Amino acid sequence: MPDLSFKVEEASVTPYAITPTLGLKLRITNADRAELIHTVALRCQIQIDVVRRRYTTKEQAAMRDLFGEPERWSQTLRTLLWTHVSVVVPGFTGSTVVELPIHCTFDFNVAVTKYFDGLRAGEIPLQLLFSGTVFYAEPDDGLQVAPISWSQEAQFRLPVKLWRDMMDAYYPNTAWLNLRRDVFERLHEYKMRNGLPTWEQVLERVLPVEETVGS
Repeated sequence: MPDLSFKVEEASVTPYAITPTLGLKLRITNADRAELIHTVALRCQIQIDVVRRRYTTKEQAAMRDLFGEPERWSQTLRTLLWTHVSVVVPGFTGSTVVELPIHCTFDFNVAVTKYFDGLRAGEIPLQLLFSGTVFYAEPDDGLQVAPISWSQEAQFRLPVKLWRDMMDAYYPNTAWLNLRRDVFERLHEYKMRNGLPTWEQVLERVLPVEETVGS
């Protein structure tokens, strides 16, 4: 029976994707190097282990929307679920490398976006939990099927700069803001009534100058 282990070797920005996408290069190794793996239907849950890094004063201030004041972090700091990824691994013997595509959002209503954007430097501690199905063949037997246990996992530290560079490439000097429809309609009416050509000018008009100082 296959005994698979998993290791993330590196991360990169996927070029020419429709949405911002990170690719994790995942090495899969079978303990029995001679055993033929026909295919693997792999599922992966990716979590952010937020307690496994230190935060600067500026980062702590940026995280208040997520975790509250820093003095409460011993109670509020919890692992964040980032995403689920599925991939079909082609046949191999010994080991192989596949890419896990992670589609990212810049929606600031999403907790993960708030967390990533609040970080200034360093690395993001990720924990990957694996499950799925392995199709394999024994030397004197036909095709067989075995499950991958949730106990299989890997860790990786994703550079903050990689995520920032990706978002800067897709949305240069831009941030997404998702509004409730009635609030948007009021802003839209204000924009037309005052003849303002851009949404930036609308927000600059309605947001007092003193509230933008130090932001």
